Amino acid sequence: MEPRMSRPARRTAHVLSPLALAIAGVLLPIAAQAAPAPAPRDAATVLDAVNVVGTGQTRQVQGLGREELARAPAGSSALKLLGKLPGVHFTSADPWGNYEWSTRLNIRGFNQNQLGFTLDGIPLGDMSYGNHNGLHISRALIAENLAFAEVSQGSGALDTASSSNLGGTVRFGSRGPQAERGTTLAQTFGSDDTLRTFARYDSGDIDGFSAFLSGARHDSEKWKGYGPQDSRQVNAQARFAGETWSLGAMVNTSRRNETDYADLSLESARRLGMDWDNYARDWVRAIRAGFGQFSGGVTSLDDAYYLGRGLRDDNLYAVNADLAFGDGGSVTAQVYRHTNEGQGHWVTPYSASSPTLPLRLRTTEYIIDRSGLTAGIELPVGIHTVSAGVWIEDNDHNLQRNFYNLNADSPPNRGFFYRSPDQRVFEQDFVSRTQVFYAGNRMDLLDGRFVIDAGFKSLNVENEATARIGTRAQGRIEASDSFLPQLGMRFEVAPGFEVFGAYAENMAAFRAGVSGPFASSQTGFNTIRDTLRPETSTTFEGGLRYGHEGFQGSLTLYRVDFEDRLLTIAQCVGILGCPSVLANVGDVETSGAEAAIDWTLAEGFSLFGSLSWNQSEYAADYLDGTTRVPTAGKTVVDTPELLANIEMRYAVGGWEARVGAKYTDERFITFTNDSRVPDYWVADASLSYRFGEFGWARDLKATLNVSNLFDESYFASVGTNGFVARDPQGLNYTLVTGAPRQVFFTLEASF
Repeated sequence: MEPRMSRPARRTAHVLSPLALAIAGVLLPIAAQAAPAPAPRDAATVLDAVNVVGTGQTRQVQGLGREELARAPAGSSALKLLGKLPGVHFTSADPWGNYEWSTRLNIRGFNQNQLGFTLDGIPLGDMSYGNHNGLHISRALIAENLAFAEVSQGSGALDTASSSNLGGTVRFGSRGPQAERGTTLAQTFGSDDTLRTFARYDSGDIDGFSAFLSGARHDSEKWKGYGPQDSRQVNAQARFAGETWSLGAMVNTSRRNETDYADLSLESARRLGMDWDNYARDWVRAIRAGFGQFSGGVTSLDDAYYLGRGLRDDNLYAVNADLAFGDGGSVTAQVYRHTNEGQGHWVTPYSASSPTLPLRLRTTEYIIDRSGLTAGIELPVGIHTVSAGVWIEDNDHNLQRNFYNLNADSPPNRGFFYRSPDQRVFEQDFVSRTQVFYAGNRMDLLDGRFVIDAGFKSLNVENEATARIGTRAQGRIEASDSFLPQLGMRFEVAPGFEVFGAYAENMAAFRAGVSGPFASSQTGFNTIRDTLRPETSTTFEGGLRYGHEGFQGSLTLYRVDFEDRLLTIAQCVGILGCPSVLANVGDVETSGAEAAIDWTLAEGFSLFGSLSWNQSEYAADYLDGTTRVPTAGKTVVDTPELLANIEMRYAVGGWEARVGAKYTDERFITFTNDSRVPDYWVADASLSYRFGEFGWARDLKATLNVSNLFDESYFASVGTNGFVARDPQGLNYTLVTGAPRQVFFTLEASF
């Protein structure tokens, strides 16, 4: 049995003392007697627009409500909208933020693999491409059914079901069954043959029972090159509620087929242009290039392939129960299951189907079958509100790398799941077991003006890999820490004016699947497994909030010490699929500041702005084999130092106009900072008109959206094929271009 990987004790005396008091504050009030009088729990408040303040929180928490989400082009990922909030850096190659190969989310220097995501309390894993323990929010829920998105930039709440949230969490909430019966239909037309249809029927409240059924069909073409970006989704929920209890069920399905954009390098973009893409549908040119017969400025096999594609089929099920008791007490429980089948396709020129066809289809194939339980209890006892809960998940994951021979007369233009490969390079089975327990206590002092949150989380994740075929690693590894504390406070200085501060420790489990310790060879895994430690972070943050009569504002300062950062280092171009090398680059030190305002300047006219400064640096050099890589003091890759957003909105009568712009600073794309992509501004705009009653419709609304208003040419996402230590000539194919100006028109009617 492989050794258990536990976090060493690193607590200092000045931290231990208040934490001991915090634990006592959690445990002692449990013995007290709660008031017995039953009372229904208040309905949760759903935000309509932007919440930059997070009033009442002892952490930095900000969010977007349904009204704000509805301003984006229909079908947009909530992650793209969250990019306007301070500290949040989001990029994608498509105008909706749904193209998963390019989707990148970075919060305070932490990348997407180091964040936590949930939908209605269901864990979504780290939402990375080739995910082993979850799925992307754009597949988990139809965008029109999203009620809110909330980001905690520093640390998530103790009850967040995540094993990767080193640097913050994103919580999504669905728009459940509505109390009023009705039907909503929406049709979107737009650039690149975009055609999106959304329909939803709500039963309304029928003696405590309510339900909805909805579906969405999205068809579009890539904005450059050839290939469909299609999805089919169905969401359904039902709920039966009494005075103090409710039972609910959810079924969400998704079928996605997306064609990849070409990954560029700095050098290939200079030589071929930012709009360069793969060869599809020029099959003859791709074959000639496979034989080394290049044309049109192409000089390398990696300048373009015939095509790449991602297929994902997901089914998400959940049953939940909610009970209110006593004077504000509550118990919640939810069981869920998620199944996924995925294939990533790449037509590779590095393997031949036959002597006359130098191309072959290379696939990475995924199976996920995970089931879990979340449960929690909350009990008010005097000035205390005690909470405790668990999260348990069992996850079976299968990963394969296969090759399929192609026919010279039949280019692989259609997207479907291939079966019976001609060659299987490797196959791994992974079994992951997650166990989390948390306990917390909120103390309300000075009539609620002074609030202290104290608690801890216990996390244990076991990953076991079995190599069925090939030379990739197998074995067992465990990440465990029984005491990950959080401590926070909020003090209301004056009405609407608060100060807050928080301290949190977090640990991330090792990743199973396409990246992580088992992505290396057996020799590589055997070399690192005895010394490999899970990534950990310690976060301090504090700030000011003010909200009063049409003005919200916040200012936050933070410091993060990130220990044992693990880097997956690419050993070749991505299409070759070489085993990667996992390196511990030691600590990363991060400091930063964030500010945001949302200000109603006059009736109907409002201004939103956010500004973020972040300095994330590697604290030490690291060894790549026996070679020392000088990264000490270098900026973390894909971490812009400055981010800025500004947006103006004006509403009068049934009209609403909005225009906004986002600034992203330059970003380094090598660990030694010898290569970078330039900074850029991108603007978006929308114009809508609500007709009210119109014919049969109870409400009719028309919306025009324009993304990348000034048609800026820029590199959106970086690191799509990983990062390397040095690349002074800009030869690493790991960049994707942002979408040009796109125009969409949506007509939505409610009946």
